[in-house]
Amino acid sequence: MLKVLAATLMAVCAASCAQTTASISSTAAIQTVAFAAEPQLMGGSGPAFAPPAFYAFCAERPDLCASTGSVRKMEMTEARQRELRDVNLSVNRQVREVSDLERLGQEDIWGLPGNAGDCEDFAILKKKELMRRGWPASTLLLTVVTVGGEGHVVLTASTDQGDIILDNRTNALRDWTKVRYNFFARQSQKAHGKWERIVVAGA
Repeated sequence: MLKVLAATLMAVCAASCAQTTASISSTAAIQTVAFAAEPQLMGGSGPAFAPPAFYAFCAERPDLCASTGSVRKMEMTEARQRELRDVNLSVNRQVREVSDLERLGQEDIWGLPGNAGDCEDFAILKKKELMRRGWPASTLLLTVVTVGGEGHVVLTASTDQGDIILDNRTNALRDWTKVRYNFFARQSQKAHGKWERIVVAGA
């Protein structure tokens, strides 16, 4: 069973992003996140395999690979929410979604995009831009999900009012519990370079 789970996880993590540029929502979809009075937070249920390309990325950019630190949840203010919204929108507008195979001739290469990249490249650039605005790396976690049987990477912003998803498939910010993805694994806030499986905290 363990071997099956490991193989499944490796397949998910190595899966290419589905090409979804045409389905990105318009700026009309941008709105303030409606936070729950008692948000359901992401929790970890044990270690998970990191996507294979993550390790090469970490060797090249350890600053953007970072996920540990003293701050686990960013205090959400109107200004901070505006930063999330602005960065999500600007990166989605700036970068054209193109597969690694088409752009680089090889599948699954993680890094900062220029004017083109795939889902994890969008997420990495958003993390970089938010860190530049003062967000700790420990509150910005690269996250693997599945949708329609395919792997996809988003950025999770961990806040005191919930875990917010920044996604190249939409310009809207969304609470993770409102997103119809299967949340699989994310960077660990406890151990550098490690990943953990995702559950609802306290479940």
